[in-house]
Amino acid sequence: MTESDMVRTQMYIPTEREQAFLDTVENPKYDRQIINGLNPFFEDRAPEDMKEFYSSDKIAALMGLRGTERDVENRMPVKITRHYFDLAKNSEALQRLVKADPDETLNLQGSEDPGFQMDYSPVEGLLHKYEMGLMYVISTCSAHCRFCYREELISRKEIERQDGTVAKKGLAKIGEVTNYVRAHNAAVESNGGGHPDSGREKLREILLSGGDPMALPNSKIAAWLSALAEADVESIRLGTKEMAFYPDRFDEAFLSMLDRFHDVYPEVGFRLMVHFNHPDEFLEKGPDGEYIENPNGTLKWVPATKRAMDAVVSRGWIQVENQAPIIKGINDDPDALRIMQRALYRVGVGNHYFFCGRDIVAYRAFNVPIETAWNILNESQKGLSGVETHARLSITHYKGKTEVAAVTNEPIPGVPGTEKGVLIFKILRNAAEASDRGKVCIVGRNPDAIWFDDYEDRVIFDEAGLFDYVRVETVGEPVSVTIGSPGGS
Repeated sequence: MTESDMVRTQMYIPTEREQAFLDTVENPKYDRQIINGLNPFFEDRAPEDMKEFYSSDKIAALMGLRGTERDVENRMPVKITRHYFDLAKNSEALQRLVKADPDETLNLQGSEDPGFQMDYSPVEGLLHKYEMGLMYVISTCSAHCRFCYREELISRKEIERQDGTVAKKGLAKIGEVTNYVRAHNAAVESNGGGHPDSGREKLREILLSGGDPMALPNSKIAAWLSALAEADVESIRLGTKEMAFYPDRFDEAFLSMLDRFHDVYPEVGFRLMVHFNHPDEFLEKGPDGEYIENPNGTLKWVPATKRAMDAVVSRGWIQVENQAPIIKGINDDPDALRIMQRALYRVGVGNHYFFCGRDIVAYRAFNVPIETAWNILNESQKGLSGVETHARLSITHYKGKTEVAAVTNEPIPGVPGTEKGVLIFKILRNAAEASDRGKVCIVGRNPDAIWFDDYEDRVIFDEAGLFDYVRVETVGEPVSVTIGSPGGS
């Protein structure tokens, strides 16, 4: 690394074009009216209309766990916005999503680093597993989902890295990330399209994640967008649940910033990855608790959310996709998922993925059995049109995103272990040079299975290597250790 590169890493210096763009960004203050933690409920300091959100029995039980190994706030901080409270008070599903429950820490089994993600972190705050990189740009959100895949980041827990060091996950820094992108892509180009060590292609897409990037001020979001564009990233994604938690965040100042970004960098794609778990997060209900219909029979949206979504979707250069895990007690309901997929697609939001829950700490309190999740999604897509049914069911394995492609009820004649049917996994996205993409693994059914290791004793065919694989020592470098529990549970 040259001396100028070292300076740029330590203190990123925008180009003239970047700075001209950044000088136009406005940073309004937002009043999300956030209730932080359980203390306001424990100490009777919550707003008057929120005091009954937790029953007295729940308050007593949660207080009794404070300071113990089962303290729910040590596992995952509690946080809610006024907007989401107003939706949740009339929705058991949404209450389950944000309300702490003593039962969530009954079983603390799970991984602090699900899927050994840190194996694929070449610089702090960046995961580079596919042709896309994911960045942790913030460690909080406007509100906190109890089942959060990133509970280790949100809770600022110390994680053991593969080299044995233990530290909290750090956030990405513009200079370090853009230097890495440039260096990786230069090596790919000089090697004829594949990295000489890992075989990866160009790092052409970056996902801003966290935490929720929309909890950052516009200036910080803009700084990431422009710096990545200057590093010749082809497309940028921004993952957010803010459309559910606080849709007023999508205001004129934010949208004008995006418009100016597109004017300055028209060749850079922008994808907004929203996170709706349940239709109660965006559809308006009447006094009877039923969704309100428009004259043509479609369902009416919550006005603030509709304004925000229309403003984004109307900008045709922005692609909007929804993805969500299927979580016990929240959206493990075919009717809810059917309504959600139909209502989202109608306003221009694609249905990207539904996920099986990850093996985070305490995952058994939230995860739906894998075969149940497949049946729920399959049932939900009956009655949907072809364009409404693009979502697939994915479960994240160390080797990559893996589709739960099929669950059968009938045995395969002459094949031992298939007497009660089989489940077929298919690798959708494979790390490094993607050599295993499309390969399948067939296992005998286990209706109680909620993670890969629940199928270890019934593997029938595994060309994908989901149950016999090696971890990488550095990005793209294999280490000769066979792991028996996919995902690191």
